[in-house]
This record gives sequence, C-alpha cells and structure tokens, in this order.
Amino acid sequence: MIGSKILLVDDEIIFTNNMSKLLTSRGYLVTAVNNGESAIRMLEEKDFDVVVLDLKMPGMDGITTLKEIKKLGLFTETLILTGHGSVDTALEAIKIGAYDYLAKPCEIDELVEKIEGAWQQKDADEKKDMQEKIQKVIESPSDAFKLFKKKK
Repeated sequence: MIGSKILLVDDEIIFTNNMSKLLTSRGYLVTAVNNGESAIRMLEEKDFDVVVLDLKMPGMDGITTLKEIKKLGLFTETLILTGHGSVDTALEAIKIGAYDYLAKPCEIDELVEKIEGAWQQKDADEKKDMQEKIQKVIESPSDAFKLFKKKK
C-alpha cells in the first residue's frame, strides 16, 4: 500500500541506498539499517508495516534477527531478500514466520508485489486481533482495559 512504512535491513550499503530510492519512488516510506541489532532497536522505537531482511550479515544474521523480530510480538511482516539463500534457509525462515522469501537479484516489481501481500497479511492480522478483543469485551466487560493496552 502506498505510504507503507518499510524497514530495509541489509549490510550492503550501496544496495540499501539504491533499494531505498526505488521503493521511495514507488510511494513507500523507507528506513534503512545495516545490521540486525539496529533493526531490532528501530522496531522497538517505531512502527513498521514490513521488514525487508537480508540473511547474511555480520553480527546478528538474518535468521536470528527474524527470531528476535517475532519475539517482539509486533504487527509487522518480514520478507527475506537475500543473495545467499538455499532451500533449507528458505524453509527455516518461513517456519519461523517470514511472510515470504526472495532471492537477489529480484525485479523491483516482484518485491513491490511481495510487500503489498505482506502489508495485506499484516492488516488482516491487526483486524483479526481487534475483532478478538472486541469479542472478549462483549463477553467480559470488566476485562476491557487489559485487552486494549497498546500492542506495538
């Protein structure tokens, strides 16, 4: 969706600069960081709709970063975009909770299509969560305040 907030995580600075420009030209709000640790800090501070995550990075690799993102319990979908992938890492990433897995190089239109799908999944998850909270309020009004505490 135009205006979606994208967090781009890749240690290749030239790649992040170029991809940021391409995604920004498509109407996305892009923030780029160059390692997993910075990605986690950024996600703790700001809301993002979709994370585009590389696998092979110094320090915290992409699989570990994905696990940490999932621990945060955010309404954020993660796409893996890597030049160092394999069937095993793709399966592992999907099992952990990645929305999808793309190999570099990929066409910008293909990435945009995946970002749109990830945004739709995020939106559906948020709506489902809200509906469940509303149902619980209807069933037990005394617990209403506990349910609507902000979930990042």
